[in-house]
Parts: sequence; C-alpha cells; structure tokens
Amino acid sequence: MNTQTSTTALVEMNNVSISFGGIHAVDDATVDLFPGEVVGLLGHNGAGKSTLIKILSGAYQRDSGTISIDGKPATINNPRDAKAYGIETIYQTLALADNVDTAANLYLGRELKTAWGTLDDVAMEAKAREVMGRLNPRFQRFKEPVKALSGGQRQSVAIARAILFNARILIMDEPTAALGPEETAQVADLILQLKAEGIGIFLISHDIHDVFDLADRVGVMKNGQFVGYAKTTDVTKDEVLGMIIAGKCPPGAQPGPGALAA
Repeated sequence: MNTQTSTTALVEMNNVSISFGGIHAVDDATVDLFPGEVVGLLGHNGAGKSTLIKILSGAYQRDSGTISIDGKPATINNPRDAKAYGIETIYQTLALADNVDTAANLYLGRELKTAWGTLDDVAMEAKAREVMGRLNPRFQRFKEPVKALSGGQRQSVAIARAILFNARILIMDEPTAALGPEETAQVADLILQLKAEGIGIFLISHDIHDVFDLADRVGVMKNGQFVGYAKTTDVTKDEVLGMIIAGKCPPGAQPGPGALAA
C-alpha cells in the first residue's frame, strides 16, 4: 500500500493473518500508515478490518506476518505493548467512566499522586485543561461527569485521553457513528488537528462520506483480505462501493490479494 516515499512509515503491517476455528478472519493483509495521515479502512461487517486493527492494538495476536513501527520490527503481544509504541485505540463505545469528570477519565488507571500518596486532583485537572484546550478550546465542562456531556464532547475526552500519553498512532473505530451533523463536524475538526500534529490515524468507518472527507488513503477489505488500496483523490465513491460490495478494484486503485480477478 506504500504510496509515499518522503518519510518512514509509522506503521507497516505486512502479510498479517489470523484464523479463528479454521476461519481466516484476516488473510495476508498488508497496510501502512505515515505521520500526519488518515487511512480509512472500509468493508462490510465481518470483512476483517476490526480484527486487523485489534492485532495492531494488541487485543489479538497474529498467526503470521510482521509489524514494524518507525521501520523497526515491533513486538505487540498485548495492549500494554501497543501503548508502549504510542498506539492508542478509541473504540466506538469510547470506554469512558460515566460517573466521573474529564480529568478522572483522562488519568483512569494512570492517576497522578501527591508526595503524600493521595490523588493529585489539581495537577490532573490542570493537565486536562491544557490538553483539552489544544483539542477543543471551547470545552469548559471540566467539573461535570462525562455522562452529562454531548456525544461530540465525549469523543473529545476519549481523544484527549489518547494523546495525553503521547499517542503517535491513533485507531478510531466508527468515531461519528452515533453523532449528529454538528458533532460529526466537531470530530472532523479534531481529526484534522491531530493530523496537523503529525499523528497517524487509522479510521474504521461504515460511512463512505466520512472516509472521503477525512482520509488521505483508503483500504477496502472483503472476506478477510484487502481488495485494494487507493488515494481518495484517485477513486470515486461509487468505485469504492464496488470494491466493498463486489470486490472489484478500479483503475485508480492498487489491487490487493482479495481483488476479483478480471
């Protein structure tokens, strides 16, 4: 999928496969991601895109294939390994603790302590204000439990939690699925901000319009294999739909092992 040569890829997954009970959930998948880039992953439910990303996030261990981070072989056997490489995942559910505020969510499981061993709420709130100020300067609801926030604000908190710990590679699973038009636009602004900071983003989405609005490149999976890869400027939405539904790779795309033979 390598269409860029100006810099080293943040992530390279080469010939990655995993099976469950004899079913090839991901079969010989190759994909890469560069700094400041959004790569959209499209395909029907069961196409393999979420499973592939769970291998990168450490939730699953691959059966074969290689993963490189910054051009060097990476060992990712669990989510802790992935985080050590700067890989953070924002799942569709956001995995927020509804009953506590923004700062508590940002530091969930990684709380700051004072010299006396108590929670350093002042330091955590100060850092929360700093990182949220970078992402969403209009955000002011720091004292409220996150269950009181809007969908777009909750998404902001989830993204802030990821970048607070220096994420360089962000996996976003259906980030706008439950949002209205205004909040979808807000999340799009956040993604553009992250791109400007050099963060690479894998964007899993069922919404082809979202992908074309936000992604630099797109990879389409079907039956565990990549049908093809393309710059979003080189293909049309109808052509990508053809890749998703029929497995047909258009002239503007690079075919993968799952492309329908001509």
